[in-house]
Amino acid sequence: MPEERAHARAARMRGLRPQAVAARIGEIAAGTDRIPDQWPTGRDVEILPLVRPVLAEIGVRYLFSEDAPVLLPFAWQLFVAREVLVRPSRWVWPRWVPTPARRFRTRRQVAFTNALRPIISRRRTSGRLGDDVLGQMLRPSSRYGPLAEEAVFDTLPGITVATFETPSRAAGWILLHLARYPQAADRVAAEAALLPASPASTTSSHFDNLHYTQALVREVLRLHPPSWLLTRRAPRRTQLADYTIDAGSTVLVCPYTAHRDAREHPEPDRFRPERWLDDAGSPTRPGVFLAFGTGPHGCEGAALAMAMLTLMTAQTARRYHLSEPPGAEPGYRITTFEGLATAGLCLRATLRG
Repeated sequence: MPEERAHARAARMRGLRPQAVAARIGEIAAGTDRIPDQWPTGRDVEILPLVRPVLAEIGVRYLFSEDAPVLLPFAWQLFVAREVLVRPSRWVWPRWVPTPARRFRTRRQVAFTNALRPIISRRRTSGRLGDDVLGQMLRPSSRYGPLAEEAVFDTLPGITVATFETPSRAAGWILLHLARYPQAADRVAAEAALLPASPASTTSSHFDNLHYTQALVREVLRLHPPSWLLTRRAPRRTQLADYTIDAGSTVLVCPYTAHRDAREHPEPDRFRPERWLDDAGSPTRPGVFLAFGTGPHGCEGAALAMAMLTLMTAQTARRYHLSEPPGAEPGYRITTFEGLATAGLCLRATLRG
């Protein structure tokens, strides 16, 4: 029902809004610092298998705090099930057909829910709901009262996977740009040098001072948005430019092409993080930057994703120079199903002086 969906969204957003993310920035920084910590130097390393488990742990810990170690294996299996489900196939089956991939996903969702159920019961019984996203969802609303348990179970599997699936796609593109644009990487490293030696001591003020690093992350997301195709359903008959869109129609929006509109982004194919620092003609107007969607159905975890990606970028550039393997062709292939990713991307890290 619309009211229950509104209640569930409001409950989630209490833990995902920018102020909530800012309050836990030290915890996020301590997690992202593990990426350069475990990066072997002097040899080519495939990026996505390196960063994805770390980002998964950060995301699951952000959602569930001390209960994250119990839920992390189930969250990982949810991710695997989703990867299997979206893998290209010769056949397109109706949604009601119980294909092996769909049955596998259902089993993983049930396993995740079964692991989550006693955690919710314990928190409610003890009265210690917690300040993480799960705790915020269990906290009664002054308007709606307590959120139904089934609404919690319906919501959390998708949110859990999203906390690390999309950021890990973006991470490949960001690290590739650090390798291809060493001057930009040097500028990020100079900003990152001002971060505390202990990542856990990082505050929202430290994060806010990473102006160029945040601009670089946004510029990479503009050029290579992890979700390159968005779908929306028109609730009513709408006139858009010269087109009439009937109620109930599905509308496809492509951030990849929209971000290359020269009317909004001068020199749209050029990598230029400085465009995000310019006061005049800044591309931060609503509807211009679509990497996280826009409007009421925009990505709920946008602030968390930006924190994870910005801190990962700063901490990696502070410690390493990155480079691509030699060769005329890129050492990766672009995958597009469900997102824009750099499959097989290998980079080499060498310590900064």
